Amino acid sequence: MPRSGAEARARLREAALQLYAERGYEATTTAEIAARAGVTERTYFRHFADKREVLFDGESELRSVLVGAIESAPDLASLSLVLRAYEAAVPLFVAGRPIAERRAAIIATAPALQERAYAKGAALTEAIVGALVARGVAEPTARLAARTGAAVFERGSRAWNGQTAEDLTARIAQAAAELRTLTT
Repeated sequence: MPRSGAEARARLREAALQLYAERGYEATTTAEIAARAGVTERTYFRHFADKREVLFDGESELRSVLVGAIESAPDLASLSLVLRAYEAAVPLFVAGRPIAERRAAIIATAPALQERAYAKGAALTEAIVGALVARGVAEPTARLAARTGAAVFERGSRAWNGQTAEDLTARIAQAAAELRTLTT
């Protein structure tokens, strides 16, 4: 039996990843996930609201890092603030890469998971917009910067070799440079 909440969450996430890969998302129950993790179904629901949420563990930590980086940054242009925030989150992306790859394969198989991933992405964008607005950036500009920064990050992360933080940071910088060439 897991001794800590963090350990239980990790075991539940791993059990869900295994079962979703073996049986498919739709065919797997929260009771089966809990059993594989060695906890009760009640414990499962103490940690996750439903069977989709187990795949999105860590989203609040990512939001906190991104928003915190924007809040604590010196005065920079809006897009630079967003890119700086993504760079601050690079350690999370590096640490989470093995799970993220497995998770992406599972999400691709289920419309309900795709919908949840989209909603989580939109909520993350709204958090970034809110952090920019709190710094005095006009809402339309904040929204443009948040979405553009997300696109730059996505472009950079897709080119990333999945290995080092330095490589991911360099890929983000390359994508930002590519964006600048599109506007000249």
